[in-house]
Amino acid sequence: MTKKKTAPKRASRRRTAAAKDSAPSTATATADTETRILDAARAVFTRAGTAGARMQDIAREAGVNQALLHYYFRSKQALADRVFREAATTLLAALPGVFRHDGSLEDLFRTFVGTYIDTVRKTPFLPAYMAAEAHHNPDRVVQIIASITGADPHEKSPQLLRSVQALIDARVAAGEMRPIRAEHLMINTMSLLAFPFVARSILGSVYAMDDAAFDRFLDERRDELPRFLLNAVRP
Repeated sequence: MTKKKTAPKRASRRRTAAAKDSAPSTATATADTETRILDAARAVFTRAGTAGARMQDIAREAGVNQALLHYYFRSKQALADRVFREAATTLLAALPGVFRHDGSLEDLFRTFVGTYIDTVRKTPFLPAYMAAEAHHNPDRVVQIIASITGADPHEKSPQLLRSVQALIDARVAAGEMRPIRAEHLMINTMSLLAFPFVARSILGSVYAMDDAAFDRFLDERRDELPRFLLNAVRP
């Protein structure tokens, strides 16, 4: 009679026991440990993307052992989904209201720029993280965005672009704006919005910009960027 293989099961039980032994014993300690793990995951995922990140790197960054990391998050995918959802939900929940308004193009840009900066400054890792995720696994990003918003981005984006294009066309017809496709205007806007967050470390080195200076820079940019974009499309 063939013996059943029990070694993997024993190893798994040992890992689980080790994780429980090292798990925090109070609710406060548990929350602190989870926060450290999530902060570490954001840093590692931003550097390497989900595909290139390793659980041992996240454990090292968080200052915990791998058994404890797996006790909180059983897989890298589960941890990546948690990190992305927590950050993206705030931004994605704020932006739809920006485009449901009857104001002018100037109002749209001021509101959009202000909303993006005020939201992302609370989760400054988000633009770099989304860029890394989109590079390594674009389909997964689309799926998560769809699950958060309840709408397929492939269907929602054309509707949004048509709304912006209608505002542009009205201004062009009035001789107040030069022709431009909504795609170009939106991509120009998103690029200029995201870059300071993606290049935060470069700005710190080149411009000697500490956290307080960067915060002031963002306040200035809320006013400067809409003016710059609208001046760029005037005839």
